Amino acid sequence: MKVSLEKTISKYIDFTAEEFKSIRDCFKIKTLKRREILHDINTVCKYVYFIEEGIIRYFQVEDGEEVTGQFFFTGGWYTDLESFLSNSYSRQTAQAIESTSLLYISKQDLEKLYKEIPQFERFGRLMAEQAFIGLRKKTDNLTLLDAKERYLMLLRQRPKVIEKIPQHYIASYLGIKPQSLSRIRKNLVL
Repeated sequence: MKVSLEKTISKYIDFTAEEFKSIRDCFKIKTLKRREILHDINTVCKYVYFIEEGIIRYFQVEDGEEVTGQFFFTGGWYTDLESFLSNSYSRQTAQAIESTSLLYISKQDLEKLYKEIPQFERFGRLMAEQAFIGLRKKTDNLTLLDAKERYLMLLRQRPKVIEKIPQHYIASYLGIKPQSLSRIRKNLVL
């Protein structure tokens, strides 16, 4: 089921119908097939994406293995913020886990909206703050918790990941091997 861009933004800011039309007119539509790449390493991320429906994950390759950084679900936002803001090459790849429908906006159009609709800039700040908090929590979890504790926290805080994401991606997100995740899951059932 698709999630409305208008409803998502209106959770954070108030705007008129005319303002929302200006916002919506700046977004374009993109669809991805399962496993299709949205954004690749060594390219500049030029867009911010809103996920109307589907799932995106980003990953990096270390020692020949994919290491998943995060999952983004229907109603969420994705961009490689470092690449987007600094116009630098990305160190991550973003990929659709399932068929995904996106709306996207360029940096130029985003800046235009920030000037024309000041409260939209507040929305951008709030999204950046949420991204920072999420990154901080993940870093703390990887640093302070053992593998079982990380899995249990993921189970409590983000059950959608457990329900919808393949186990090998979850293992790489938790910083463990798939076999270790299988053992953790087996021991929890016993």
